[in-house]
Amino acid sequence: MSIQTGGIAPLGSDAVPSGFVKLSRSGAVRVGRLSLDGDVQADLSVHGGAEKAVYGYAASHYLAWAAEFPELAPAFVGGAMGENSTISGLDEGAICVGDIHAIGSALLQVCQPRQPCFKLALRHDNKYLPKAMVKSGRAGWYYRVLQEGIVGAGHTVMLHGRPHPEFAFTRLIEIVYHGHATREELAMMATMDALASQWREAARMRLS
Repeated sequence: MSIQTGGIAPLGSDAVPSGFVKLSRSGAVRVGRLSLDGDVQADLSVHGGAEKAVYGYAASHYLAWAAEFPELAPAFVGGAMGENSTISGLDEGAICVGDIHAIGSALLQVCQPRQPCFKLALRHDNKYLPKAMVKSGRAGWYYRVLQEGIVGAGHTVMLHGRPHPEFAFTRLIEIVYHGHATREELAMMATMDALASQWREAARMRLS
């Protein structure tokens, strides 16, 4: 539906430097290995990098957020959760870990869910939003870039490959958010190249 990028700007009453606020882009935008052109992050210790190159979010979630937080409803438009790509007709229940999406001329791979932090609360001046995201599982997903290219609003998201149909993305969200995983799931995660490296390593540590 839309593509958003943003620079570093002060966020909240304490003016915390952040790249959270994204502005809609018209026309074609180049996506590189680490980000969309024009998109930057302030704290590279927890944001950005090859496994958080592009943040996708389901457009349908904004109706649920508006119902849950009606006072914030006018703010719940594309980019409100800090996402780069607001996608219609696709959500966490429709994807699997490692799904490869062709968007425009780029190939993007689903590799991990978003973990909300205090900046989500600062962005909307509501301390309950991060907890609500964890509770609801309306997390969105990060892509790594397998093939650089050009993306834009109106491009269709095509499923190009599904290497792990046995591992639903909603299950990964539950594991990341709540930590409950079977030994079989941990063993699978530990060797799953499609999964972000931090979660592969976390699975290996828990297994040992």
